[in-house]
Amino acid sequence: MVAALTTVLAGALPAASTATAATTADGPTARPAPKVELVLDVSGSMKARDIDGQSRMSAAKQAFNDVIDAVPEEVELGIRTLGADYPGEDKARGCKDTRQLYPVGPIDRTEAKAAVATLSPTGWTPIGPALLGAAEDLDGDDGGSRRIVLISDGEDTCGPLDPCEVAREIAAKGVDLVIDTLGLVPNAKIRQQLSCISDATGGTYTAVQHKDDLSDKVKQLVDRAADPVVTPVPVEGAAACAEAPKIEPGLYTDRQPLGTHRWYRVDVLPGQELRASVSVAADRPLADDYGVLLRAVTAHGRELVRGSEAGSGRTDVISSGLRHPERERPDADGGEPAATPVCLEVSNSFAAASAKAADASAPGMPLELTVDVVDGPDDASDTAAFGLGRGWWLLGVLVLAGFLGGLIFGWLSRWRFAVWRTH
Repeated sequence: MVAALTTVLAGALPAASTATAATTADGPTARPAPKVELVLDVSGSMKARDIDGQSRMSAAKQAFNDVIDAVPEEVELGIRTLGADYPGEDKARGCKDTRQLYPVGPIDRTEAKAAVATLSPTGWTPIGPALLGAAEDLDGDDGGSRRIVLISDGEDTCGPLDPCEVAREIAAKGVDLVIDTLGLVPNAKIRQQLSCISDATGGTYTAVQHKDDLSDKVKQLVDRAADPVVTPVPVEGAAACAEAPKIEPGLYTDRQPLGTHRWYRVDVLPGQELRASVSVAADRPLADDYGVLLRAVTAHGRELVRGSEAGSGRTDVISSGLRHPERERPDADGGEPAATPVCLEVSNSFAAASAKAADASAPGMPLELTVDVVDGPDDASDTAAFGLGRGWWLLGVLVLAGFLGGLIFGWLSRWRFAVWRTH
């Protein structure tokens, strides 16, 4: 239900999104070119020959060549390496070993392939510094979508700069930048770190063990960058309904620290229906039991409707949604009816997995709030009835069946007792 609601709301968002084409007085304005930077691990471990009988480095080079041949014309592509130049044992130098191999821009396929061909597995695995460098490579104010695709076969070897913290800092800046990660080794620690990096920015993690799968997945991620997207609008929710910021129908993003509430206000006219959904991303180690709550209340604190979802175990995103129809009412002065302010409260029951994780609670977990206001349903049966929606009749059938079943059972019991006494 939540997935369907989110799809409906996303389809109803204003067409004037910064990620779609706009029309001005001077004519149509093209959508900013999407930018992608491929970040490749070229550390010494990439020499291992465990991907279809060839080395990890060879499989990665083949995937890059396939992507360079297939990259859409509208996508600006760049390539950055980590661990490609310094083969020594000096950690300070090894952890600075990241550079841009090919600048982000319109692709010259021959030049890009020639640059990839020069790579050879060499040094350390400075994932954190490479992500910071890639974010700077993609920096810009043109409003276009940006994506980092990280391909690695190992954990970061350049602590204490934690790649997960780096990804959270990038996400906290509110830029439209997504990090996808591909792991070449099915290792639990590697999976945990790469998943943490991708979760922090709303990206994806994929374990890849075959060269064809690697090529297909990288091409899929690059193609995805070219798809039109709706850019969420940053908003900061208040700690109480009275101070809540007023928001219009659209897609919003915020940060919610553990153990806090976020409030937002939406004006709903009589005869309209408010539809809202919220998604909270688990971008850090958290306790197993969790939940998210979305409530709609009046300005005086009376609850109108709520939606909640809970679970246990690992999750990437947890979502919930609600619908609230505002009933028609005549205006006393015969004029236009006034809008009713409805406050949306977002809260969660996530808990830190450890005391150390609790100390590093900032920035808050990313949440995405989708809001839409539509004309209310004409059919009264489409509105909530007794909190059950269209399912009230099923409850009535069950009650009636239980009543009749009780009568029949009682009659049979009395009949059997009477027969026993007779004989």
